[in-house]
Amino acid sequence: MTWKTILKTTAAVAGLVATTLNPTFATETYEMNEEQKQVMKAIETMTSDFQKADYDKVMNAYESQASVVFEPGKPVSDPQHVRQGFEVFGTMKPVFTYAGHEVIVEGDIAVHLAPWDMTGTGPDGKPLSMSGLSVAVLRKQTDGSWKMVIDNPHGQRLIPQ
Repeated sequence: MTWKTILKTTAAVAGLVATTLNPTFATETYEMNEEQKQVMKAIETMTSDFQKADYDKVMNAYESQASVVFEPGKPVSDPQHVRQGFEVFGTMKPVFTYAGHEVIVEGDIAVHLAPWDMTGTGPDGKPLSMSGLSVAVLRKQTDGSWKMVIDNPHGQRLIPQ
């Protein structure tokens, strides 16, 4: 992989997991029930772990064969490649802001949607910025926790510009 591909690929992870350094979460526009709050907690915990560069805990936020879309249309499910994507992305010191969060829960499946903007620093030291729509699917585990199964920050690519 070239640095350009790695940069493009890992920067894309921005929205998927709502992973940030010093994230800004918009005030919810509706009151969440307990299950929705637990899903948000899973997302926020992962964000905090990423902020601390604790990649073991970041990976624990995902099921073992979760698909993470670092590059549009190219999901990655090999845990080693997923971890590598997060590690490279973390070197950019991304800062995200979110326009809001929507959480839909049905049984043991949840969808988290969040429009995001990201600023960071490229490998060349120059500032970079991106935006997107994070779409994450989570599954409730037997212990009651929620883990991500699909994490795609590129939901906006299907919306006509």
